[in-house]
Amino acid sequence: MSKTSDSASTDIARVVETIAAEYRAQAIDRRGFLTRLIAVTGSMGAAHLLLESNGMAATLLSDAESQKAKVTSTAVSFPEEAKEILGGYLSAPEGKGPFPAVLVIHENRGLNEHTRDVARRFAAEGFVALAPDALARSGGTGAMKTPDEARAAIGLLTPEQAISDLRSALRFLDAHPAVQKGKLGVVGFCWGGARSFTLATQDPRLRGSVVFYGTAPSAPELAKTLCPVLGLYGETDERITSRVPETTAAMKAAGKKYESKIYAGAGHAFFNDTGERYNAAAASDAWTRTLAFFRANLR
Repeated sequence: MSKTSDSASTDIARVVETIAAEYRAQAIDRRGFLTRLIAVTGSMGAAHLLLESNGMAATLLSDAESQKAKVTSTAVSFPEEAKEILGGYLSAPEGKGPFPAVLVIHENRGLNEHTRDVARRFAAEGFVALAPDALARSGGTGAMKTPDEARAAIGLLTPEQAISDLRSALRFLDAHPAVQKGKLGVVGFCWGGARSFTLATQDPRLRGSVVFYGTAPSAPELAKTLCPVLGLYGETDERITSRVPETTAAMKAAGKKYESKIYAGAGHAFFNDTGERYNAAAASDAWTRTLAFFRANLR
């Protein structure tokens, strides 16, 4: 690395620490912290990756935001079938429980503060939430050098490996002492949305699956769906939303429970409140529908 690069990195680190100090002093909130960090790093992806690599997502933000939400959050690890150690972020309500549980599957950038925040939000609503890191086998999201490297690493995951690891996460959740055994749901966003739908066709432990702007399996696979599915989509997300009528028809023909909502004017990633495509109205309604769906199906 050149002296110029070293100097730039040092300058960024100083600015980040200044922003972190303001957040600690409660001079800015989480959204203000992230907005400032995005301005410094140049993009949402870079900001999230920096928080993972320097540990602030798991410590500074997690601790403060968990206290505000009155939930308990921590990093966890769990074995998969080959006994390799996987990891993720677990957030749980106060009290002994047991509580129903939701597996939260991240976008194609890996585990980040947006996904951690979704897990905390579920915990605040009475669910144990586990957000696994799909890049655990590669050292974890925090080990990635750039957002592009994280996306490339996720792209190298085979569908079979990704689903196997997610099913390991479901086993961990189902056995957790704070979880009401058998009361499991899954929600995913973008890359995670597609995996959420796939899990609904493969894991009989699931009682409900929510798909945020994720592609659906093929019609023969949809016929194997084992639980109700709720799909939430943005109108301008043409690549994915254009397939909703086809998915609706296939699910109906197979006698499967499938609801969908397409938000006018919203695009891909409309639920991510750290991104430029965030649509507050659509996100609010989608969150209300998601909670109602899980409360109805995880009883």
